[in-house]
Amino acid sequence: MTEAVIVDAIRTPIARGKAIVGELNGLHPAELLGKVYAGLVERNKLAFEDVDQVYAGCVTQAGEQSNNIARNAWLAMGKNYTTGATSTDTQCGSAMAAIGAVDALIRSGRISIGIGGGIESMSRVGLGQNAYNGPGFFQPANWPWDSTLNQFEAAERIAKNRGITRDDVNELAVASQARAAQAWAEGRFNNEVIHVEAPVIGEDGKPTGQMRTVTRDQGLRPTTKEGLEGLKPVTEGGIHTAGTSSQISDGAAGVLLMSADEAKKRGLKPRARIVTSVVTGTDPYYLLDGPVDATKLMFKLTGMQMSDIDLFEVNEAFAAVVLSWARVYNADMSKVNVNGGAMAIGHPVGSTGARMLATALNELERQDKSTALLTMCCGASIGTGIIIERI
Repeated sequence: MTEAVIVDAIRTPIARGKAIVGELNGLHPAELLGKVYAGLVERNKLAFEDVDQVYAGCVTQAGEQSNNIARNAWLAMGKNYTTGATSTDTQCGSAMAAIGAVDALIRSGRISIGIGGGIESMSRVGLGQNAYNGPGFFQPANWPWDSTLNQFEAAERIAKNRGITRDDVNELAVASQARAAQAWAEGRFNNEVIHVEAPVIGEDGKPTGQMRTVTRDQGLRPTTKEGLEGLKPVTEGGIHTAGTSSQISDGAAGVLLMSADEAKKRGLKPRARIVTSVVTGTDPYYLLDGPVDATKLMFKLTGMQMSDIDLFEVNEAFAAVVLSWARVYNADMSKVNVNGGAMAIGHPVGSTGARMLATALNELERQDKSTALLTMCCGASIGTGIIIERI
């Protein structure tokens, strides 16, 4: 089997996923994803035709994100048309699944160079728009599971199941914001975040003709426990508020993978390899407890355990999701989301898995550590996960 390696991983800054106030709102999703493609190709001195295939995760494949956004983004650059492209929807785990697919294609010998990543412009294509003209989710009369489609309700079920309190989730949200702010202050994101030129949108929702350079994440904000305690829970009687949930965002991210022989031939230094990647089902009653099951499966496949992992990235879709996983695995929280997570950085759903890998890879290098485990909850009761190891 061919050895596959990670050569690079980058992302755009993550902007607010709201029209006008979002700094990336002026860019078509294909343009935004294209900037990640171009960034990976150009900074690794490749020709565009060198890339065999690109896979892009995208959750809301409607409107501007429909008709194979991965392919449209590649063509929008105007550089090359021979590269194959596939768009994938594994809900929030879409980019993670895309990376796993490219890794598998290289291992099988079918391609030599590929990019796995994702895109979500939530200010331009709102979550759920692809289900507006139909029921969206087929649930037959004999459906055997006690399930929920409401993610806030699912987060509350998880919290109740694990004995997680509002004080617990507030503490995690404060820590996420503080860690992200520290990471930006210390330049920890500098190697993974590309600068993006974007049109400025006026209050009338139209381009002003001006451009801005977007250089950093837009979702960071001063956060205190006292401030969070004053927010109204989204679900009546629940513990989650806007401050303890992930932010609606715009952003794109990508990971450049190639065969080890191809990297050597091109004089490119491999940075890491994927030890394993998984997509697994979880109990529909809890909907978002997928990180627990994905981690269990990764440990089963690899024989690894918590003590073998140096850093963890567990997506902060809701605070209770991370805390549930942490309680099951007795995690050392000083190793979890050390640069903040989706409550602070943002969560452009189709791209977050690639963002997490870029962040984990750079942090492993900064700390001179070896191994990171990444895992996410997803709609449709799915968990995704990847373990990477530095080379």
